[in-house]
Order: sequence, then structure tokens, then C-alpha cells
Amino acid sequence: MKQTEPSLLHPATRRNRRVKLRQSREELCDMFFMMVLIRRFEDKTYEMYTRARIGGYCHMNHGEEATIVGCIQPLRAQDWIVSYYREHGHALARGSEPNRIMAELFGRRDGLSHGRGGSMHLFDADRRFMGGYGIVGGHMPLALGVGWACKYRETDEVTLCLTGEGAMANGASHEALNMIGLYKLPVVTVIVNNLYGMGTTVEKSAANPELWKRGEMYGMHGVHVDGMDVMAVRAVTEQALQRAQKGEPSLIEAITYRFRGHSVADPARYRPTDEVQEWRDQDPIERFYHQLSEAGIIDAEERLAIEGRVDGVVEEAVEFAESSPEPDPAGLLDSLYVDAPANV
Repeated sequence: MKQTEPSLLHPATRRNRRVKLRQSREELCDMFFMMVLIRRFEDKTYEMYTRARIGGYCHMNHGEEATIVGCIQPLRAQDWIVSYYREHGHALARGSEPNRIMAELFGRRDGLSHGRGGSMHLFDADRRFMGGYGIVGGHMPLALGVGWACKYRETDEVTLCLTGEGAMANGASHEALNMIGLYKLPVVTVIVNNLYGMGTTVEKSAANPELWKRGEMYGMHGVHVDGMDVMAVRAVTEQALQRAQKGEPSLIEAITYRFRGHSVADPARYRPTDEVQEWRDQDPIERFYHQLSEAGIIDAEERLAIEGRVDGVVEEAVEFAESSPEPDPAGLLDSLYVDAPANV
């Protein structure tokens, strides 16, 4: 099968591009800070999980920092995000408090979801972060609904829907994207294609692994981008957000790679060692640092200072989570759609 630019699917053909950075120094440093924060927050999450401080399923964002920051940073406060189960970094990039995210992972009362959601169900209404979702592809119709509400209320608000490539084999993805395109809803869907749905490669789950091409079928703009290049992701996302405000939805496929397994419990032995190393050599944080360094934005000393600030934030988050109380069992039936029967 003929493919357009197969280089995006293989790290060996990527190049560290010299790009003109038009954002302010402060904004660029904030982006770098956030990428480092996501990485080290996930490092600490992994550590806490292996020490049995965090339970349940836990899916990490190691390696996906450029895609996350590149597509969330351009959002306005009034825009919405609908995410999936690998969403720790999404909540961080949206501005949710690291303390409350970590407390939620610990299952504590002061967590974003008051200890009810855990790793896969972070939720922050104040930042219009509509949360993670445990069912693969099941959140995409929810993004459709939020987009429909934005259009119905005649606002210029945009909905960003983040999803993995594995969800594109789910029927819900087709139904949602078809209606988004049919009704021209202000929704930007970003496929975070880390090449594996659990242990299944995208070539084995999609007849055409170039998922962005489905955009044309749904009557929307389709584009793919190097998901390890934060500035490239940001550029295509900014364009998509502008189109969405005019009622033109988009489908973006960001080609990235998760450095760890599908979840903390997955040793990922199905991936060749040399493949993993090739992608690690394209570490998005290192690539962005080199771009900033070449542009004279930050140097090694400033990088160390940023990393020191990040470490302080992460340690404070763990301390906050440890000191947060357990949820009160008396509130087990709170927040239900109907009142529980008296005998429950």
C-alpha cells in the first residue's frame, strides 16, 4: 500500500529541524517547564505505583510530552477538553493542580475527583477538562456532545478531543466523527498515535494505518504531524482551532511513541529493543531543549533551574497526597443521578 511520508512512522528518518520560534521567551520556557513536569510527574507516579501507594490501572505519558503540550497549550480558557485514560499529562497541561492530581491517584478526598476516579478518571470542571474515560473510544461521542452544545449556544468555544489510535477501530469513533463532520461542529480531534494499542500495532488494527486520511471521509480537514516535535504539533493545532471557530472541524494524527508499556503492569516485551531505543533517541524534551538552546532561549544552567523547580512541584504533590484524608465512606452514594433507596 502506498503511504504518504512514511518517515513519520519511523524515527530514523526524522530530523531535528531549525524552526523560527515566534512565541515569547516566557511562553517557550513555560512549554519546556510543562514538558519536564509531565515527565517527572510520571516518573514519580511510576515510583509511587511500584511502592503500592497508587492502585488500579495506571497509564503513563512518557514520550508523549510534545503532543500533549503542543495541542493543549494553544487552547483558551473557554475551550473544552475531552480525554481518555492516559490523561495525567493532559490535566497538568490544562493547568490542573499537580497536588490534586496526585491526590486523586492516591485515592484521597482532596483529589480532582475526590478519590472516586483514580488514574483514568481525572476531572476538572473549573478548567473545562471533562475528564479521562476508561472505555476505549467511548469518550468520543461525549466530545461530539460538547461540540454540539458549543454550536447550539452560538459561542466561539472549541472542543479538543484527545484519543489513542486504538480507539479508531471502535465503532463509536466512526459515529462521533461522522456527526462532527456532518453538522460542522467546532471539534478538533487529535489522534495520539503511539503505534501500539496495548500490544497491537496500528498496521494490524487499521486497513489504512494513515488514520488522518479519514478526515476527508468525514468532511473535515485531516493532517498528520510529527508528535515528537512540540512546535510542529502546536502549529497544526493552532490552525485547526482557528478553523473550528469557523465551524470547520479537523482530524489531527500525531505520530508519537510511549516509552513505557501500555500500563505500569505491561513490560512491553512485544516491542523490539532497537525500536524503543530509536524512539528514545528522538526524546521530545531533548529535541525541544536543543531548539531553545540554538535559539538562545535557555542554556544548561537555566535548564537545571527549571528542572529544580519541577522537582519541587512534584515532591510537594506527593506530600499533599500523603497528607490528604481518605474519602468518607458516608459519602459513597453522593453525586448519583437519583437518590438511593432507603434500604441501601
